[in-house]
Amino acid sequence: MTRSFLSILFFMAATYTQAQQIIPLYPDSVPGSKYAKNYQEVSETGKDGIIRISKVSIPTLMVFEAPAALANGAAVIICPGGGYGILAYNHEGTEVAKRFNEIGITAFVLKYRLPSDEIMVDKTYALLQDAEQAIYLVRKNAKQYGVKPNKIGIMGFSAGGHLASTLLAHYNDVKIKDAEKINLRPDFGALIYPVISFEQSIHTGTMKNLLGANPPESLKKYFSADQQVNKKTPPVFFVHARDDQSVPVQNSVLMNEALKKQKVRTGLYLYANGGHGFGLHNKTSDVDWFNLLRDWLKSISII
Repeated sequence: MTRSFLSILFFMAATYTQAQQIIPLYPDSVPGSKYAKNYQEVSETGKDGIIRISKVSIPTLMVFEAPAALANGAAVIICPGGGYGILAYNHEGTEVAKRFNEIGITAFVLKYRLPSDEIMVDKTYALLQDAEQAIYLVRKNAKQYGVKPNKIGIMGFSAGGHLASTLLAHYNDVKIKDAEKINLRPDFGALIYPVISFEQSIHTGTMKNLLGANPPESLKKYFSADQQVNKKTPPVFFVHARDDQSVPVQNSVLMNEALKKQKVRTGLYLYANGGHGFGLHNKTSDVDWFNLLRDWLKSISII
């Protein structure tokens, strides 16, 4: 074997090892959890190749460190979607993380808890806790991962986009232990066909899983990020398809407009077609939204 070939093998092995690192989100006990007999996490791979994980009770971060030759110090926490019922773990998680590595960004796939009265004392804010804890850990250990503390963002797909938008809107509402007073504000957001509004006219399915069928108006408003943004909300990039029947495009449009009113930088790309849940590849179009996101991240000096 030539020396160069051995170097390539070493690089691939190192990258693979890094990609498999999994960090427990909470070093001790998971906050607000309760014991439920026979409640176990389930992972199933469908005929479409998508890994769907359900009954998540122990949240983790899977680390995908950017190759040293490409690393630019930026990082992103990725929240897969699944209606708060499952996580489309590879389709909207690990595959996306690898794409970020290609542009020098270290990625962390968040396997967040799925709301359940069986395992949670109060499921209302449990997922927000997980998102806050994720950015807490990444920022606290930024040096370890070669990450710049001021270049850490959050991304989410569908219901994962709702979770990401909730952190973007409520990063100051600290619901975790943060003795060091680490800043929980993401430096940017990327929301891909996200659930944003919990108003009845926009979307209800994700809301029912998180808050129940008839939550009070105060909670519906709290968890509608378009109604919670202000001038300090981080910049956000949106992708949606106009023909999305599961999560109407108005979700992205409403938050984009709300951010613009607050003079927060945004980017919005709308496909004519593609429906919901297309992940990295909208087969109805030659436009690669990830490249648009990359260019937008450059425009706001993240990369």
